[in-house]
Amino acid sequence: MTNKLRIALDVMGGDHGAAVVLPAAELSLARHPDLSFQLVGDRAVIEPLLEQLPRLKTAAQVVHTDVAIRMDDKPSQALRRGRWKSSMWLTLEAVKKGDADAAVSAGNTGALMAMARFGLKMLEGIERPALAALWPTLRGESIVLDVGASIGADEHHLVNLAAMGSAMARVLFDLERPTVGLLNIGVEEVKGLEAVREAGRILRDGHFAHLDYHGFVEGDDIGKGTVDVVVTEGFAGNIALKTAEGTARQLAQYLRAAMNRTWRARIGYLLARKALATLREKMDPRRANGGVFLGLNGIVIKSHGAADVEGYAAAIDMGYDMVRYDLLAKIGESLARDREAKTNARLASGAAS
Repeated sequence: MTNKLRIALDVMGGDHGAAVVLPAAELSLARHPDLSFQLVGDRAVIEPLLEQLPRLKTAAQVVHTDVAIRMDDKPSQALRRGRWKSSMWLTLEAVKKGDADAAVSAGNTGALMAMARFGLKMLEGIERPALAALWPTLRGESIVLDVGASIGADEHHLVNLAAMGSAMARVLFDLERPTVGLLNIGVEEVKGLEAVREAGRILRDGHFAHLDYHGFVEGDDIGKGTVDVVVTEGFAGNIALKTAEGTARQLAQYLRAAMNRTWRARIGYLLARKALATLREKMDPRRANGGVFLGLNGIVIKSHGAADVEGYAAAIDMGYDMVRYDLLAKIGESLARDREAKTNARLASGAAS
């Protein structure tokens, strides 16, 4: 790795495009002076804004394209329209070519996953990428994956998710052996789908050196922070994420309605406004902006499409951490150990029978 850590930004992705991406890059650069950027998008839009951001201008290179992936494009449409020429594709291409250490985009999630999988390929032993999200909890933060990269999972994919999620937790939380739980409809070993039960058996019997398998966890354990890493397939994970987001908005609306009922309540709201804003931020998992596509041969960060400057800067910061603390190397190490542990578990199961 060079002295400068290089991040490619899809400037045309997301709801706000360059108006958010460039100030966010400036903000992240102030936090990490060893950053440099490749800004991929329409030069006519980027350069006037760049003139107003002198710190960023000295640390950025502009890669021009006027082709952008729409937020409502299907992955197949995005590949047809944007391959080789869109801002999203060229951002990922920078990582593939070694011109950048990580890519960040707030664009269409399905398109980003399809392009990343097509262009960067998968790590050995991984069939599908997973989207991992930071989740606010009573204990601090946990990692939840998969939150929507793909639907369905057999036991081997779930074990791979546990390996990749634990590697991410080792990077972000500085833990030697993060605790891992499988999301299920109950904590009893006889409950749940066969794939989940079998994944639990492999994780329990495999004695994985890099993670501490807690067992099954239920939906309320996510917010409690019962484990450092919650593993589930993408359908259930995405529903959990959207439910948490909706609940946060619902409670915020209840609070606003209650605070507007009387003049005393309005005064109380003014006095408690900062505390209520902090509560809202802690309750909404989307505000911990930046999901990581795990399993790819490269670091790809997915920012929320509606992220503001602070939120998008948080996504860039996450990309910085993932590269600086060698996420890919730790995932590779975890997967190698997992293959050995799964082999041992199969041998032990055969001997027992």
